[in-house]
Amino acid sequence: MEDLNVKQLMLAVRTIAEEKNLPEETVMSVIEQAIAAAWRRDNGERDQDVRAELNTNEGTAKVFVRWTVVDTVENPAAELTLEEAKEKKADAQLDDVIEEGYEVTAFGRVAAQTAKQVVLQRLREAEREVVLEEYEDKIGTIVTGVVQRVEPRVVRVELGKAIGILPQSEQIQGEFYSIGSRVKVFIKDIERDNRGPQLILSRANEAFVEFLFRQEVPEMETGAVEIKSISREAGRRTKLAVYSSVPGVDPVGTFVGGHGTRVQAVMNEIGDQEKIDIIPFSEDSDEFIRSALGPAEVVKVEIDEEGKRAKVFVTEDQQSIAIGRAGQNVRLASKLTGYELDIETATKKVEPKQAKKNIEDSLLDAVNSTPDEE
Repeated sequence: MEDLNVKQLMLAVRTIAEEKNLPEETVMSVIEQAIAAAWRRDNGERDQDVRAELNTNEGTAKVFVRWTVVDTVENPAAELTLEEAKEKKADAQLDDVIEEGYEVTAFGRVAAQTAKQVVLQRLREAEREVVLEEYEDKIGTIVTGVVQRVEPRVVRVELGKAIGILPQSEQIQGEFYSIGSRVKVFIKDIERDNRGPQLILSRANEAFVEFLFRQEVPEMETGAVEIKSISREAGRRTKLAVYSSVPGVDPVGTFVGGHGTRVQAVMNEIGDQEKIDIIPFSEDSDEFIRSALGPAEVVKVEIDEEGKRAKVFVTEDQQSIAIGRAGQNVRLASKLTGYELDIETATKKVEPKQAKKNIEDSLLDAVNSTPDEE
């Protein structure tokens, strides 16, 4: 048997609280949970509802076994009928919680081991919770971390005190992560489940690209230009619809940057294998759909506003461009515009509506294109 020295425990509580930067009450609560678990291991049943209380002034520890008074007992270890409850407490009522207290002075070896495990596990959880609270304000921003571990379905990234996880679904397809390398990640969320809180990171979501552009395009901060919508298939292609309410400001040119420097800076971060299409947003759905399906030339668009669908007619030679590899171009254009787009072949060649605009686009493309671009 191992004696329980409460005074010694209290010293340990203070030391642990200081070392781990945790509130004393948190550490105290963890110790009490451990004592309750150890007592239950020695004297009780697994399903019993047990709480412990440390009396710091008297240097004693007590545990309380609790029962709830119910009509029909489903868990005998933690519930009593009204008749049984009245034997313990004469004025017991339904839904009351009845407690019986026991002094704790010593534990068996196995129970002491249980207590130790509970303390370590709960302290780790409490520590993680405190660390993650610091990141609560950083949700929706990009931070730089260091790749700590690469597992088959998840990459663990160290961000200062905290460790975040980059699940497979949030990784850029085809990207390689090497241990010790620095990597920019988007803080997506804090998930709380049975395993404790987890910091979920992403490099594959639309917000990651938006944040990267925000760092490169100061005009976004002033409100001169904005991103109206983004659709992305990480590692392959991203489409951005950009807009400016300021007369004389070219939103596409602003995002592309002189000699394509701004868009190139973003591509350096997400990888050159991912193409970025920057198109002008338009309130005119017909015009917006035509731009979104670029580089394909569109003959005619028939829009069903109610069903949020549109039939898009293209010439035969443009059909495969409009649909894209494995349907990617039309899929991203649909997401970008908010319309379900059906590509149909036009029976006869008709001059595309925005001939002048398309010439300007191709001129812009020629200026900004790089030799390895698709």
